[in-house]
Amino acid sequence: MKILVTGGAGFIGSHLVARLLADGHEVAVIDNESTGVRDNVPASARYVKGDVASLADLEAVFAAGVDAVCHIAGQVSLIRSYTNAAIDLRTNVVGTLNVIQLCLKYRVARLLYAGSMQAYGNTPVIPTPEDAPCVPASYYGITKYAAELYVRTTAERPDLESAFNATCFRMYNVYGPRQSIDNPYQGVLGIFLGNVLRGEPITIYGDGVQSRDFVFIDDVVEAWARALSNPASYGRIINLGSGRQTSINELARLVVEVAGGGRPCPILHEAMRPGELRSVEADITRAREILGWQPRISFEQGLAATAEWAARSYVAVKP
Repeated sequence: MKILVTGGAGFIGSHLVARLLADGHEVAVIDNESTGVRDNVPASARYVKGDVASLADLEAVFAAGVDAVCHIAGQVSLIRSYTNAAIDLRTNVVGTLNVIQLCLKYRVARLLYAGSMQAYGNTPVIPTPEDAPCVPASYYGITKYAAELYVRTTAERPDLESAFNATCFRMYNVYGPRQSIDNPYQGVLGIFLGNVLRGEPITIYGDGVQSRDFVFIDDVVEAWARALSNPASYGRIINLGSGRQTSINELARLVVEVAGGGRPCPILHEAMRPGELRSVEADITRAREILGWQPRISFEQGLAATAEWAARSYVAVKP
């Protein structure tokens, strides 16, 4: 297949690009490099620097021929969604509408969308299944859920002239090699690793009892690859998490233990930030049933691999 990966120079996108190429597909990538790194993209992929929020940038890629789209590009920082809500809306909602519009124009029959656990908000249902009510608690959650609704509603339209089969993944806390360790606005595990490697204190916002569900990048990519040509996933929402809660306090302790080399690391607490979720754990029953998918990498294994990669990366760029 000819597959377009939006945001393909980023953490998740670049891993997916490598997997799709290994599976024998032709892959095109569009990325505006706001957080992505071009060097992450394998040379055999067609690369276009462009913004999904620009219809002209995006159409140039579609016009070259596309069979399926993996739409991962997005503004993914909870904090930046508050400091610049217009950019959050433009990237996540307008960018997704552009993808949908061009899928219909060029009769692209398959779309996989990277949604977010943030759609659920502070749900009392833990672990959380896909049919739990969605009440986003942050600006970021609102835009990701709105974009998901546009995808799902378009796929259900009876007036379409050609097939449009969509799958929406609600992604939990994806981590692994290539996750940024120097971006203070996204990826709590990467932030903590960067703190430890640079000898900085770790800052926890709130009491640290709040939990997250960490799922390793290789497991996430496996799920996307399985869904691509699987009709059972058409029209479905699928959680991608580990099904395990880890508190932020426990995360900090483990990162210091694994990456700190025995050095003490101060842990500071500041006030909880807006939009932060309290308890997070995915119900992954549907992913098992539809995709035959089960996370294979334990958090301990994944953290060790990520910490090793982060240490090598830090040494490589350290002055």
